[in-house]
Amino acid sequence: MLRKAEEILKKYTLCDSCLGRLFGLKGYGLSNSERGKAIKTLLIMDHYKVNEGITDRELIIKIAETGFKPAIELARKEGFEVEIRTCYLCEGMIDKVKALVGKMIDKLNDYQYESFLVGCRLPRDIIEKEETLWSSFSLKDAESIKNEITRELGKRISEITGKSYSPTSPDVTIIVDLISDELSVYSSPIFIYGRYKKNVRGLPQNPWLHEDKSRIKFHTSIEELITEPVIRALRAKSAKFHAAGREDVDVRTLGNGRPFVVEVKSPKIRKIDLSSLENLINKEAEGLIEVKDLKLVNHSYVRAIKALAEIARKTYLAKVTFDRPISEEELAKLESLFKNITVNQRTPLRVLHRRQDRIRKKVVYEVKARKIEDKIAEFEIVCQGGLYVKELIHGDKGRTKPNFTEILGKKVIKIELDVIDIEEKI
Repeated sequence: MLRKAEEILKKYTLCDSCLGRLFGLKGYGLSNSERGKAIKTLLIMDHYKVNEGITDRELIIKIAETGFKPAIELARKEGFEVEIRTCYLCEGMIDKVKALVGKMIDKLNDYQYESFLVGCRLPRDIIEKEETLWSSFSLKDAESIKNEITRELGKRISEITGKSYSPTSPDVTIIVDLISDELSVYSSPIFIYGRYKKNVRGLPQNPWLHEDKSRIKFHTSIEELITEPVIRALRAKSAKFHAAGREDVDVRTLGNGRPFVVEVKSPKIRKIDLSSLENLINKEAEGLIEVKDLKLVNHSYVRAIKALAEIARKTYLAKVTFDRPISEEELAKLESLFKNITVNQRTPLRVLHRRQDRIRKKVVYEVKARKIEDKIAEFEIVCQGGLYVKELIHGDKGRTKPNFTEILGKKVIKIELDVIDIEEKI
């Protein structure tokens, strides 16, 4: 190791940290700076004896030029002039980085966090020089400068703040950009699960971007009513709304509500009273929607509720007006037929512009029918998630089979639909 270090130092000026890092996997409990100093000390001892003087003047001067004080003093004692040179590898960056700790902590003070990670971006030429050194001198025990910078900064920040360093799941990540001399903080997302009830018709689930505004009564959306208070409360950059399926703009969701997850992006606040947040959302929604059962979850819940939307058992209540009177016998026949039956449903015409045209097979578990007036009946429909219920009723020009219209032999004039129960298996 000493012979290789001697060969390297005669060719390149290296600070203590950069020299020590070339042999970073040797020794135990030493920082790279301490390891580099130890190597330089041993080399001086190897080439200087009190009675004999310096045996390798070139090497001692080269070590002195790195700023190593014992070598400087020895060289001057022997009458050599020494010019301190910048480290060939880091170009003084190691000392520069150490001075950034205070600024990094100031930047992190704007965030609530218990764990953190440090990352850095380095000039490409430094990385290339490092890799060339490894290759030229067959260095197999070296550590990268990037690893050293992030590790040492992490240790120092942890010592000062008392927060834990987490390389796998940090609350925040602070990036040191040594190309532009900028510091950036990235806050890991927070995931909030809950269920929402939609109490009105004419309210879309997501912001209404369609040109046709006639179907919407309220110029907001479930997503906005939920995410906007969350963004403010957590001082977040943005939020993404994930729901277990969706209801049409003219359909209410009652009963136990629809599961959803809000993915809160870049929050500065991580600790929040979810009960207070729930009250805030409900107060600002003014009765349009109501959320409940808010809790913190992990990102796996997003996948879970998406999968839930396709398989969960759902119960709908449909008030249907037909063009002709209906009889109790006809309703009884319909109840008998739609019991644990598989429905073949081709992509509805109304969503064909945004969904692939294919046939879906969905199960209708049960239908309970009740006559309200001569031409009006109420249906409680228990079915598999992903079934288009309106099309089950009116048939969608034969694209859904079987359907209520063909069984009853009557044309549907109007449907008022409510979701009254969504099974939860998360």
